[in-house]
Amino acid sequence: MKNIKLTNRISLINKKFKKKEFYHYLKTSNLSLVIPKIKDKYIVVSQKRVPINKINYEFPSGIVEKKETTLQSAHKELKEETGYKSRSKLSKIITFYTEPGRLTTKITGYFTKDLIKISKPEKGIRIHLFNQSDIFKLIINQKFNNSSHIAMFLYLIKNIKNL
Repeated sequence: MKNIKLTNRISLINKKFKKKEFYHYLKTSNLSLVIPKIKDKYIVVSQKRVPINKINYEFPSGIVEKKETTLQSAHKELKEETGYKSRSKLSKIITFYTEPGRLTTKITGYFTKDLIKISKPEKGIRIHLFNQSDIFKLIINQKFNNSSHIAMFLYLIKNIKNL
């Protein structure tokens, strides 16, 4: 069974698993994510997500392009999706696999609270300022649906000091 290149960023890998069985998974691009904070509020973006046909709340994030580091990607996504720029170095939170049973994707999260507004967010994206409690309400009400974003946020508030 051959591997199949679906797009420039996604390939279906068919790996022999047992004598006559194959394990199928997707080789996909890595992601970066930024959790930006202004005073006691986190910047959250909302946009329509086609696969779920709903508006979803999430943190700024995106694909790490070839020849781009996760840090460069995080800076780019922060600017594109929120119109903000970090005046200081982004602090790395953690890197983990998003769905290791089916995808090769790793997501790397960053945190910043030293921001300056430099432009408008890209079209189709709204920005919101929410405190920690508001974000938990969005999660409970299934409006903040990205599990890797939720995991990154929980890791941040549990393990990072001086938020």
